[in-house]
Amino acid sequence: MNDDELAAGLAPTPGYRYADVVGDRLFVAGQVPHDEHGTMVGVGDPRRQATQCLDNLRSVIGVHGFELADVRQLTIYVVGEHTNLTTAWDAVTAWFEGPVPPATLLGVNDLGYTDQLVEIDATILRA
Repeated sequence: MNDDELAAGLAPTPGYRYADVVGDRLFVAGQVPHDEHGTMVGVGDPRRQATQCLDNLRSVIGVHGFELADVRQLTIYVVGEHTNLTTAWDAVTAWFEGPVPPATLLGVNDLGYTDQLVEIDATILRA
């Protein structure tokens, strides 16, 4: 974690970094639905959690000098019933307000934090 990420409103991440830039690539850790204080948002609401993950992703991308257009692929991990997957996907399509980058939507058994339903990672490559 660096000071620019904190200044952008991302929560502190003890023990790991949000991202590393290597050449024209940005390697981003999976984004979780935490606000700037590290509080889980949208407990029980996959739509709200997906939106928070994407808002955090946008912050990480911008802090490191990349653009949303540089997102080449998304993986969206969703806990729970099939309706959670479709609800999270609806949030992703609404958030992008246009074509979504190639994406994989996966149902999973569990994620890293209590009450976490959604996590999103991305492949970023400067255009």
